[in-house]
Amino acid sequence: MYINIEGETIVRVPPSNLGADFAKAVLDVTKESLEGRLVDIGDNPYNPKKCFVVSVTKIKMMGDGSIVHGDGGVYQTVKYESLAFLPEMQEIVDGIVVSVKEFGAFVKFGPMEGLLHISQMMDDRIDIDLANQRFVGKDTKRDLKLGDKVRAKIVLLSLPSSTLEDAKVGLNTKQMGLGKPEWIRMQKQVAGA
Repeated sequence: MYINIEGETIVRVPPSNLGADFAKAVLDVTKESLEGRLVDIGDNPYNPKKCFVVSVTKIKMMGDGSIVHGDGGVYQTVKYESLAFLPEMQEIVDGIVVSVKEFGAFVKFGPMEGLLHISQMMDDRIDIDLANQRFVGKDTKRDLKLGDKVRAKIVLLSLPSSTLEDAKVGLNTKQMGLGKPEWIRMQKQVAGA
């Protein structure tokens, strides 16, 4: 889900950015250092939540900047507000299949991707058709292919660093109300009959 967050950080404004407009230089460096990164939020230092900063919307410089001996840059404390994406365990997300591999499908939701492992797709034996970039249920004939929309539940969430490259998100579409829109419609029809 998307949330607004507030935080505080220290940014280094390099000498090359120390021109006429210091406030603009601080804003630019703050955006460059935070946008597209995972940041810790919450009060629990032993189990911090992480969110993905989409856009820094506002900053306020706190006090004067500092210059460190031997470094031409200025270190400035900044309070910021930003739009962020916060994935949570058991959250239901809508996404699009962006890659099909023999072990599962990668699903893009918000700014992140998660793995929908073949064992978590459906309660059916699954045939893999890599030539056509799809999975097909042996009995149900349900298929999941590249470009399909899918509703999934986050069942694994590991965000160990500040970048998405190290992120691990596991998805599941086996439960009622999950999967492709066609699967969900069929589930409702069966449940109503």
